[in-house]
Amino acid sequence: MKIKKNDNVIVASGKEKGKKGKVLKVFPAKETVIIEGINLSKRRQKARKSGQKGQTLNKAMPVKASAVRVFCGNCNKGARAGYKMIGDKKVRICRKCEKEI
Repeated sequence: MKIKKNDNVIVASGKEKGKKGKVLKVFPAKETVIIEGINLSKRRQKARKSGQKGQTLNKAMPVKASAVRVFCGNCNKGARAGYKMIGDKKVRICRKCEKEI
């Protein structure tokens, strides 16, 4: 999986198509990612103590990694990520413009 935590990504398909966000969590076994502010679901929380009110919270739900592209700042678009060896370091690059992500 070429998407990592703290990457800036853009959603390529689905109801949230075109929205940008930061990856909060990655689940490689399930091929899903959680993106900040995207695919929000309302969850109800009961009152924990007496006198406290219950509330409705927005929780970010996982999105399929195949529906997400890494955002390239040079192209200003979502792009596929690739790898390139620069010296002894393996660096991720944008497949369109060949610049480092």
